Formats: sequence, structure tokens, C-alpha cells
Amino acid sequence: MFSNRIRMLRKEQNLTQTQAASQVGLSFRGYQDLELGAVPRGDTLLAIAEFYQVSIDWLMGRTDKREVNR
Repeated sequence: MFSNRIRMLRKEQNLTQTQAASQVGLSFRGYQDLELGAVPRGDTLLAIAEFYQVSIDWLMGRTDKREVNR
């Protein structure tokens, strides 16, 4: 679920994996691994959620609601 959602978000913003990786503080290979199914660490998960402005629960497939509750 996570890998599909970050791939979808990246494509919605017309970013390459290299560009997305740079924005969230990962190496290209680290970001690529996430899109291929690797499980993110907590700090990485938070950085990705903040960059794409979506909830962690949505990224992890726990809800269909993208919005962050603030």
C-alpha cells in the first residue's frame, strides 16, 4: 500500500525519484527501495508525509482520508 501511494503522489507532482528523494532527505536508492516495497523508518515516514502533505495513516493504508488533522 505504502509503495503504491508514494509512487502515485510522486507522479501526481511530476517528480522523478531523484527529485523526490532530495526533497525528503533520502538517497535515490533509498527512495527507490521504498517504492519497491521497503518499509520506512519513523523519521522517513514523517518526512514523506510532511513533504506530500498527507496523513501517515493514509500513507500506510489505514484510512482513505488523505488530509492531515491539524
